[in-house]
Amino acid sequence: MTTQSTISTLNGLIKTTLDSMKGYEDAAKDAESTQFATMFAEFARDRSAAASDLQAEVRRLGGTPEDDSSFLAAAHRTFMDLKQAITGKDDKAIIQEVERGEDHIKAKFEDALRDSELEPSSRSAVEKAFVSVKEGHDKMSALKHSIA
Repeated sequence: MTTQSTISTLNGLIKTTLDSMKGYEDAAKDAESTQFATMFAEFARDRSAAASDLQAEVRRLGGTPEDDSSFLAAAHRTFMDLKQAITGKDDKAIIQEVERGEDHIKAKFEDALRDSELEPSSRSAVEKAFVSVKEGHDKMSALKHSIA
């Protein structure tokens, strides 16, 4: 994989990670339970740190890192706002949406880690960020199934 291809892959992961961070920030604001709000805020901080690490790797490679989430995520958050306005802010619904987002980010990271051409020096940065992603995914999945 060329350096430019690695930078592109990393920037895609950064955008997805920032989407996730913003989703967690929104979930923290909307959660009825203080326990869930605190947990979502912690995940948002973890995702912010993961994005920062990936951004540093892009800079190390000589690229310009992404610094904003995607349009798709903004559209999803707008839909979530509309859905919540209609149905009310319900922790179970919020957790289900967060878990759906976790499935998406986990798949993105798994795809990047399966890419045999990802530069070895960058692979470790992706693996480190994936620890946060996998932990968040697993906790949200368990939480979703515990309240189902």
